[in-house]
Amino acid sequence: MHSLICIIFFTFLTISLLFNGQKMVESSNRTLLHLENVSQRRRELVGIETTFKFPSPLPNWPPGGGFAGGTIDLGGLLVSQVTTFNKIWSPNEGGPGNAGATFYDAVSIPEGFSVLGCYSQSNNMPLFGHILVGKDVTNNPSNPTLKSPIDYTLVWSSVSLNIKKDGDGYIWFPNPPDGYKAVGYVVTSSSEKPALNRVSCVRSDLTDTLESDEWVWGPSKSLNASGFNVYSSRPTNRGVGAMGASIGGFVVQNGNGGNTLLPSCLKNLKGNLVNSMPNLNQIEALIQTYSPMVYFHPSEPYLPSSVDWFFQNGALLYHKGDESNPSPIDPNGSNLPQGGSNDDTYWLDLPKDDSSKQRVKKGDLQDASAYFHVKPMYGGLFTDIAIWLFYPFNGASRAKVEFINISLGKIGEHVGDWEHVTLRISNFNGELNRVFFAQHSWGTWVSASSLEYANGNKPVVYSSLNAHSSYPKPGLVLVGGPSGANIGLRDDTAKGGQVMDTGVRAVVVSAEYLGSVVVEPPWLNYERKWGPKIDYDLDKEINKVEKIMIGKLKNAFDKFVKSIPREVLGEEGPTGPKVKNSWVGDEMA
Repeated sequence: MHSLICIIFFTFLTISLLFNGQKMVESSNRTLLHLENVSQRRRELVGIETTFKFPSPLPNWPPGGGFAGGTIDLGGLLVSQVTTFNKIWSPNEGGPGNAGATFYDAVSIPEGFSVLGCYSQSNNMPLFGHILVGKDVTNNPSNPTLKSPIDYTLVWSSVSLNIKKDGDGYIWFPNPPDGYKAVGYVVTSSSEKPALNRVSCVRSDLTDTLESDEWVWGPSKSLNASGFNVYSSRPTNRGVGAMGASIGGFVVQNGNGGNTLLPSCLKNLKGNLVNSMPNLNQIEALIQTYSPMVYFHPSEPYLPSSVDWFFQNGALLYHKGDESNPSPIDPNGSNLPQGGSNDDTYWLDLPKDDSSKQRVKKGDLQDASAYFHVKPMYGGLFTDIAIWLFYPFNGASRAKVEFINISLGKIGEHVGDWEHVTLRISNFNGELNRVFFAQHSWGTWVSASSLEYANGNKPVVYSSLNAHSSYPKPGLVLVGGPSGANIGLRDDTAKGGQVMDTGVRAVVVSAEYLGSVVVEPPWLNYERKWGPKIDYDLDKEINKVEKIMIGKLKNAFDKFVKSIPREVLGEEGPTGPKVKNSWVGDEMA
């Protein structure tokens, strides 16, 4: 009897605890849900909550020249980079990720410098940006480099905008005096015109044209080109010899063909960029600080090697008309034809015997080097460091068509594969600004605030399976398919066990602005193909794949293939780094 009573008691106790525990869990879940809602409302109200900081403190850069000196002289106009801001106004929805944006005033301005415009950033990332301020150093009162505007024109206001917002915002265009141009907008939280001394305009000869770059904000969740939009800005003319430089501000557009007042960008009149660019010791310090960590897919069969290893392990130089007598290549490429053009008279290929060919195809990660090209960008306000990797072989492409994964046979295979990422570094302080990830014939810029890092401040790069395109995050990207469709060439990335620190065997192969300080290896000036052109019937290869498809899948695949550039599908070796447009120009995003 006593045992029966105990059993009944403990059964009742268990049921009671379970019942009350369920209530407690439900209550706890309701509390968590409430807190999440409160947190969400708080995010909606405050916009950007955090300021980006690098994982590790930046080093003290080696001395010499004007690199990382805090100011750059553009020719009578001294500019400095400000990275601390006060919030002016924030719409809390619309734009990328429907996160809204925030508009800022620069604060902590160095003595004697003038504000040139306001800064804006999307709310979907930590605060990380800059705005330039300027100081007249001509000592010429009759022709100063800076003057106040004579009035303001209201470009846009949020008064009629029915979205979540922190009050109202007003964007003003400074009307410059004759001979001067505005290089930025002024943003206020009231309808009153800003004071004339709020911002300065720049003498016209120190300005150039600019254009819109990345979408910062618009009232809609997705970009509506016919509506009002805010973009980051960049010079219209960009490249090693271009002198234009954005102040780091923004541009606005009032729809297609809208009458929008556009500011100008700055222009470096000095022309000689050496003073603001890093010297060789500083380049080496930048490489050790920011050299990317490249992670290869766990199934990657074709890894990089050094160029010397490729030559020493049987790579051959072919000459048109004498194909039966290929030549071995000297370790540094000294017997390669120099200069000229990509005229198909010379090309490289793998060793003739099959065992050596298969071995060389796989590369040699332990011996692989990264090749660094250092160049000025945006009028010497930034340093671009392009980091090139050489792969002896590029594997075949694979496609995804809805739920089917398809091997494309030989399509996409070629000998010799040059891939790169580019670091953009501020010459004011040596801080990494953003990174370009090259993907086939194009690529993507990613802010330093949105990168993954390893071993301190080294950005992480994911190399795609077989094709070796570069991505900032692991996963699957479908290339070339219609927007929103589950179809395209597969670029698969994942963090495998094989990784390359590009700073370990770093080789600076070119920095033209330093003159003879950096001697370019002979192979860099070989401007023909790094692999043979192999002719095969591409349409026949595609038809083999289409035979296994029916109905809508076949039609979708056919449309997808027609949309892909032939250079992506063909089996043809690429040219070397120096032949790419980005060698002297800006990256193609």
